[in-house]
Amino acid sequence: MDVPKDQFSTLLEHGLYSSAQILGCFAVSSTSINPETSPHLKSESLVQFGEALFREKEYRRAIQAYKQALQYHKIIPKQSAATPPLTRSSMSASNRSSSPNSASISGINENEVKFKIATCHNSLSENRAALAEMEGIRSTSRNLEMNLMMAKLYRNSRHTRSAIGCYKECLRQCPFIIEAITALAELGVAAKDIISLFPQTPNRSGRPPFDHFDSSRWLQRYVEAQCCIVSNDYKGGLELFTELLQRFPNNIHILLEMAKVKAVIGKNDEAILDFEKVRSIDPYVVTYMDEYAMLLKLKSDISKLNKLVHDILSVDPTRPEVFVALSVLWEKKDERGALSYAEKSIRIDERHVAGYIMKGNLFLSMNQPEAAVVAYRGAQELRPDLRSYQGLVRSYLALAKIKEALHAAREAMKAMPQSAKALKLVGDVHASSTSGREKAKKFYESALRLEPGFLGAALALAELHVMEGRNGDAVSLLERYLKDWADDSLHVKLAQVFAATNMLQEGLLHYQAALRINDQNEAAKKGLERLEKQMKGVDPDAPEEDEDNEVDDADGDQEETELL
Repeated sequence: MDVPKDQFSTLLEHGLYSSAQILGCFAVSSTSINPETSPHLKSESLVQFGEALFREKEYRRAIQAYKQALQYHKIIPKQSAATPPLTRSSMSASNRSSSPNSASISGINENEVKFKIATCHNSLSENRAALAEMEGIRSTSRNLEMNLMMAKLYRNSRHTRSAIGCYKECLRQCPFIIEAITALAELGVAAKDIISLFPQTPNRSGRPPFDHFDSSRWLQRYVEAQCCIVSNDYKGGLELFTELLQRFPNNIHILLEMAKVKAVIGKNDEAILDFEKVRSIDPYVVTYMDEYAMLLKLKSDISKLNKLVHDILSVDPTRPEVFVALSVLWEKKDERGALSYAEKSIRIDERHVAGYIMKGNLFLSMNQPEAAVVAYRGAQELRPDLRSYQGLVRSYLALAKIKEALHAAREAMKAMPQSAKALKLVGDVHASSTSGREKAKKFYESALRLEPGFLGAALALAELHVMEGRNGDAVSLLERYLKDWADDSLHVKLAQVFAATNMLQEGLLHYQAALRINDQNEAAKKGLERLEKQMKGVDPDAPEEDEDNEVDDADGDQEETELL
């Protein structure tokens, strides 16, 4: 041979893929290899060339090389069974074990080549083509990495049962595949069924390889925590994560999972503290940093948001989290630009929930509620959480689709019966019509009984008092919270109530207090401007009258009463 195989293998093993690619051009075009008399040598050269192209991310060219290798493999005469197979190190620099029963009579491993073709298609987001290649490998011949690839492809194709089967097979082979545990939890498999997959066969010493009091105990707790979160038992999930954190202090993964959950259920201050702790331990983490960006935006902490985006851009500008964070940063400056960033995050990873949430938020702020509904539904299909329910309710209310809004809010209440925020969501829908205000009051009060420190419910109830002319009740309610909360929205609501009661000086003080806490609060800016006109004797525009939007849903009322 003009190009020795071992030299090609050396380049691949040492990661010199550019040189290997160029050398591959010589190898596959060499006249010393006759495709008719030595097809196995031709196929080996093409596989090595494909590997070099794959490592250089030239996926289309790699697919072509791999497929040509399989074509030459098919014409190898049967009598060449004595031909020694190509070593795995020649084909790949990875450490994967060879698939059982897959070694062929030629110098290539056919199943490995099909897996490489599928991997290329997957990298090009060609799910169907990747799945077709993987299904060409018998289930008995698939190794661990192949099963994990199959599981992901089936899940992306919404073949849930097949995906569950592949993920389960992964855990039977290795119980520490955390992404398989998380995926099975999200696909609705019970914790006990996941734990039952862990191997329990005793080894030669007579001791199970997965000792209950050692590694299995914390892993079982992790499974239970993930299943709690998926079933919306956020309190139970956080308790289990806290227990794990005691055994593994400063565990970045656990801290991130806890921060994510706290962000979802609205414990924003606690979530921010967890995210800040993660960044103090490891400033190069990108995972969930888009969730952190959203929280910083809610807090109007633009300087921290700017720094966060700058930092994660410098770590890895290809991650979907980076583009969601960019979308958050650009929301006020350029909504169209922000939307393009959110859409880019979804193109990078079509299962990235935060991208859909951000997209829905942007469409709502751009007064495109129909498009917002589609985005929030996309988030719900992947992993429903409180934010997607809240987005749907806001979108349907903007479209005056009260029944749909009520259905979404009740869905949230069923999914999270112990969530004060879900109760408030139902109250918000009822509060949108005059006839529903009494029901809304009950839901807000129930939310506050369940979570006395829930400021959002207090603000909503105060607004309801104002609508009903009970301004004194609104003030006394809000002033109770003022003792414990230094919150700009609380001061804004008090200012609005005082302004409506013609107590302009008190209103002025609270608007100013809100702007001292958050100088970017638009409601405070507009309210202050309006109040100053009133104080100068200028009559501001009269508020628009709300149109009644009646809802008649007797069955739903009975269902709500039971839940309350």
